[in-house]
Amino acid sequence: MARGHEPRQDRAIRTRELVLLAAARLFAAKGFPNTSMKDVADEMGMTKGAVYHHFPSKESLAIAVVEEHYARWPRLLEEVRAEGLPPMETAFMLLERVAEAFGSDPLAQGGARLQLERSLIGAPLPAPYVGWAELLTTLFSEAEAAGELRAGVRPGQAARAVVAAFFGVQHISDTLHHRADLNERWEETRELLQHAIRA
Repeated sequence: MARGHEPRQDRAIRTRELVLLAAARLFAAKGFPNTSMKDVADEMGMTKGAVYHHFPSKESLAIAVVEEHYARWPRLLEEVRAEGLPPMETAFMLLERVAEAFGSDPLAQGGARLQLERSLIGAPLPAPYVGWAELLTTLFSEAEAAGELRAGVRPGQAARAVVAAFFGVQHISDTLHHRADLNERWEETRELLQHAIRA
């Protein structure tokens, strides 16, 4: 094989990734009902047929964007875990990184809007928030074992409250300011939450 030529399979994978990214940008900006497969093709400079080659319907494209949205978080957790922080700090550092992703990553933004519009999509999407509550319950259980959780605060209770606060802040920031103030709003909310649950 000549040097400098991308193998066909690699090229197809890369094209699929770029289609996902373009679709995520459009879904984030316009929403599911107002985004067509032609819009995605135009954004990519491709034919509609080329987009359909990778995704047979707009619904399948939306599902793929949401799945990629969720695939980001375990990788992010792995990166944060590698820093060797105590459990409580790990939980809040993870959410800080997620807030940064919501501010800059089209796939995070597109996936979030599609979850809000799930009733309009006509195809099953992964259940939102449940995985986050489970993950934070695990981290706060570790924090409790390490003496980091305030006496009387239950790990699951803390996890549900933090998930509600984080995603509420994210949604309000998106609705009112296109997430321009997300990091600042989350920082002030995080301080209150840590004061309430930290030993």
